[in-house]
Amino acid sequence: MDRDGVINRALQRQGKPFPPRSLEAFEILPGVIEACAALKRAGFLLIVATNQPDVGRGTLPREVVETIHQLMCERLPIDRVEVCYHPGKGLSACDCRKPKPGMLLRSARDLDIDLQRSWMIGDRWRDVDCGHAAGCQTILIDYNYAEKLQTPPDFRVGSLLEAANLILQDVGQNKIELAS
Repeated sequence: MDRDGVINRALQRQGKPFPPRSLEAFEILPGVIEACAALKRAGFLLIVATNQPDVGRGTLPREVVETIHQLMCERLPIDRVEVCYHPGKGLSACDCRKPKPGMLLRSARDLDIDLQRSWMIGDRWRDVDCGHAAGCQTILIDYNYAEKLQTPPDFRVGSLLEAANLILQDVGQNKIELAS
């Protein structure tokens, strides 16, 4: 799954999402803790694959991103965090920057994951295209950003909790009910 907009609130400017710039700005979205816990109970590995180009561009210290990931992993049952720090915008030719599937392929190889039985959950076209390129089912958390999808996702939902319920339903598990 992607990080910003899936696990934590993405900051929106002019209809586009941006990552938090500090630990204080990192806010886990409602339902994420329950969704991750239910997916873990169902036997899924939880891999976060995130582009963090601000580090490569020199506008955000890598230590900030790593501190955010440490807190995220303390609060959620994440098995692995894959990060592309390359700057993008034509300045890097790596295989890891989404929409390229390098982060997913590396995790699949290292953790013996069957990508055809896996799901990529994201909030942007890059996540959907990355998931398709890796051979995963794709779920878009649709915030109606001001950017066009390149390839349609397999499913559209409004939150990670809805995505988890869709996945759990697919594998015959019970729906997640939040306590009031």
